[in-house]
Amino acid sequence: MYDYKKGKQRVEEILKNDLEIIDKDKLPKSDDLTFENSYYSWISSIFIDICDSSILFKNENNQDISKIIKSFTSELIEILRNNDNLREVGIRGDCVYAIYTTPTQKDDDELFTLACYCNTYLIMLNELLAEYNLPSIKAGIGLATSKLLVIKAGRKHVGINDKIWIGNAVVDASNFSSIANRKGYRSIVMSVPFYKNIIKYETDIKENLVKAESDYGDCYMGNIIITDFKNWIKNGMKN
Repeated sequence: MYDYKKGKQRVEEILKNDLEIIDKDKLPKSDDLTFENSYYSWISSIFIDICDSSILFKNENNQDISKIIKSFTSELIEILRNNDNLREVGIRGDCVYAIYTTPTQKDDDELFTLACYCNTYLIMLNELLAEYNLPSIKAGIGLATSKLLVIKAGRKHVGINDKIWIGNAVVDASNFSSIANRKGYRSIVMSVPFYKNIIKYETDIKENLVKAESDYGDCYMGNIIITDFKNWIKNGMKN
C-alpha cells in the first residue's frame, strides 16, 4: 500500500529545501548531477524517426520486423555514441535519439557530421534490406540546440531515476525529426540556432541547406551525406 502520509513528507522535503541551479555551459557527466542540484547548460540533440512506422509494423512477419528494427537502431546508436560530449543515447518507440553537451560551435559541427553519417547509413541499410528481400524504410533526422535545464528526477535511494531535459534542444529536434523526409521536407531538418552554429561547413555544405517553414517554427533542411561512405555503398560495399 502507498503510505500517503510519508509521501507528503517526502514532497515537502523537496519543496522546502533550496535546490542548487548550476549555470554552466558544459554539462558534466552524470555523477555530478544529483537530486540536490540541477544544471542549466548548452545542449544539442539528434532524433532519428522512422517514417510511416505504423505501416511497417502491420507486416505480419514478426521476424522481418525484428530484423529491420534491430538493424535500424543498433548501427545508429553505434554512430551517435562516438562522441565524448554524449550525455544520453536511447530509443523512444520507433525513434533513436542522442543528447550532447555542446558549449562551443565546434561541438555542433561534430554533431552535424554524425547526422550526415546517420543519413548515409540509412542508404546502406536499405541496400542491405533489399539484398535480404526485406521492406525498405525511410527516416527523418532532426537537430536542435539551446541552453536548457537538466534535472535528475525520480525516487531517491531506490535506483529509479532519470534525467529530464527541459528546453528547446530536445523538443525541437524531436519535432523536426517527425517532419523530416515527409511532405516535401528533406531528410535532415534542423533548428535555426543549430544551423547558425555550423561553421566548418560554411562554404561547401551550408549552401545546400534550404530555409523552410514548419508548424514548429523556421528551420533549415538538406539531404547531406558523407561522400566517401556513399561511394563505397555505390561501388558494392566490398570489405
